[in-house]
Amino acid sequence: MENFLLETYSIALPIVLTTLMGYIVWLLKKQKKDRDANSKGTMLLLRVQLIEYHDKYMMLGDIPSYAYENFMEMYDAYHTLSGNGMITKMMHEIEELHLKKKEV
Repeated sequence: MENFLLETYSIALPIVLTTLMGYIVWLLKKQKKDRDANSKGTMLLLRVQLIEYHDKYMMLGDIPSYAYENFMEMYDAYHTLSGNGMITKMMHEIEELHLKKKEV
């Protein structure tokens, strides 16, 4: 009887472990896919906001310091998510704007 249990254990254990490992790999792939989709969505939302800031303040010809800081922080997050291209050019244009002084 003890021999039977040992044989069953030695056959069942690799099957259970293989199934468990397959499930873990599937979960990890699914999480990566979800994370990638979230990162892409976040990057696209940042791009829209950065373009809106750029268009608004380029038209005005100056930018308040709080808006400048927001733009730069959004750009850093956007760049960290591997976004670049035209937004980098826009960032350089924003950097050239004069900071608007607060009127008292």
